[in-house]
Amino acid sequence: MARQWLSRELETVATWWRIERTDGVALGFTSHDRDLYVSGIVLRAAPGMVPSAVRLTGGLDADSADITGALTHDAISKADLDSGRYDGARIAMGLVDWESLETLQIYAGTIGSVGREGAGFSAQLRSAKTALEREIVPRTAPTCRAEFCAGGCTLSAGRFTHEGRLASVSDDRSAVTVTAQIEANLLEFGTLRWVDGPEAGMTRRIEAVSGDVLMLDRPVEAGATPGARLILREGCDHTLETCGARFGNAANFQGEPFLPGNDLLTRYPSPAA
Repeated sequence: MARQWLSRELETVATWWRIERTDGVALGFTSHDRDLYVSGIVLRAAPGMVPSAVRLTGGLDADSADITGALTHDAISKADLDSGRYDGARIAMGLVDWESLETLQIYAGTIGSVGREGAGFSAQLRSAKTALEREIVPRTAPTCRAEFCAGGCTLSAGRFTHEGRLASVSDDRSAVTVTAQIEANLLEFGTLRWVDGPEAGMTRRIEAVSGDVLMLDRPVEAGATPGARLILREGCDHTLETCGARFGNAANFQGEPFLPGNDLLTRYPSPAA
């Protein structure tokens, strides 16, 4: 028979969280006053972490929850929050009996926005139901809607992935130069994934390329040194010309470049010459 949680006046129950970051690191926490080993992961004692009321519904509206806590645990640092290591991380939370180690999962989703307030932090959680909010019928657009080397694009990611090394970092740490067997201009709108250094495992978007300089979406953390290994992914500007001429993939272009748009409707007629 299934256990009836919180059915007695005195319970040996605590809250647990499991976080899987996008850089491959998995972390576990519990509101209990000592560490617990559950389902192959150590739940570190983090009494300062407090869950809000979790709202679960049978409808299509997204379930709501959030977490607040203090930056007192070594695994949750100001630097990691600021660098975006927790953005988009998968999270599950529930109840655990600290004597029998029996668990109950009551919420699963991803971490949305993370904010800091003094010596503490707060994180908004997005449930799996948020996937139902996506548009079923895509809007027309002159550019391709497919993510490069992902669903709909059909191109192989391995074909456009290259190994490289860090050559230098700009003074304001917003741009880098790299050493790789690829022309720098082909990396525009691509990604740079760190293998070594303080940002190991993190992926940064290459927003623009100027000569051999790659401008990133976030400043590089202090401590990144020349010679650090990188994994570089080429980018695409999502135009039909690039899709056909550079990649030979126009047959899978996910856009409508020849469909008249609103700009055509706003044109004024001109008298015949």
